[in-house]
Amino acid sequence: MTQQADPESIPDDATTAAPDDSDGTDGRKDRARPPRHPDGFGAAFCASMATLCAEVVVAASTGVLVLLSREHQGLPSGPVLAVAVALGVLLLTVLLSGFVTAAAVMPALELSRRAARRAGRPEGRWWTVGAVPAVAAALVVVFGAVAALGSLAPARPLSYLIWWGALTVGLLPPALAARRAARRTRGGRPGSVARRVIRDGALAWLAVGAIGATVYGTGLATVYQPPKLHRSDIAGVWDDGRGGTVRLKEDGSAVADGLDKFEWDGMGKDRIQDCNGSGTWTPVKDGGKVIGVGLKIDSCGRYEKNWSVSGTTKEPRIFHEIGKQGSGKRYMLKKTAGNKG
Repeated sequence: MTQQADPESIPDDATTAAPDDSDGTDGRKDRARPPRHPDGFGAAFCASMATLCAEVVVAASTGVLVLLSREHQGLPSGPVLAVAVALGVLLLTVLLSGFVTAAAVMPALELSRRAARRAGRPEGRWWTVGAVPAVAAALVVVFGAVAALGSLAPARPLSYLIWWGALTVGLLPPALAARRAARRTRGGRPGSVARRVIRDGALAWLAVGAIGATVYGTGLATVYQPPKLHRSDIAGVWDDGRGGTVRLKEDGSAVADGLDKFEWDGMGKDRIQDCNGSGTWTPVKDGGKVIGVGLKIDSCGRYEKNWSVSGTTKEPRIFHEIGKQGSGKRYMLKKTAGNKG
């Protein structure tokens, strides 16, 4: 009985020999043609990229489902915009997966092979498991040093430890998938690891979507909606947590004390000035629903802002965007008292 060789026992530098077809010209051509990717580099690279893409898609989908139940900002509202953003993110994911594979996964495979060869042992998967944390540590050192030089201050040691752990966990699956793909190619075994990863990743993504649909469909979780406030709910004292307050009275008058006034200078920074004085406020409505507050303080040099409502019914907040348009930065006030006087 003929026994097939186990790919795990095939040396790293082994190549698949071409069949000896010596019956004429075609056989000579086959012998002259070099084997395609005998080291399995291309298969390993594709398997790693597929695994990284699957990780990102599943993790991002899970994050979106969790984010829907919490106060959030920046999610696209229209279906066309959502599809465009998803396609853009998917393209970026593919590009980043190629970069991570080249910068981290393939070096980890090479490190495991060299370490096993130097130790005189067969290169098993545990060599790869040991190489990934070493490569992750090197990446944290390099990028941490660059970030520290850019900010002129190193981060807390715990931050580096968290990044190292996250990178190790994230790089292990693509490294193991790439190793398996390379060994299957060297062993001449059919089947693509990358295709299997894509299939399993699609199934995992569908499972996450089904779980999310079940959770939201049955009411176990609800999509976040800004609180529904009335004019009487808005009247009161609002605090920015840094000593700035504004008192909104039910008669439509307002009194600001140390309220921050931001002026965009066009160079990436905001000039902040204190706003003190009296003015007026009006509820901003959309279809009869209060969605914000229009505030005008006459003594602050034409201070006039529309604040959006956020938070919850028990802890309402109002905010307006600061900095460059679309930056996502907010100046937020929290209601601390219901003084309606």
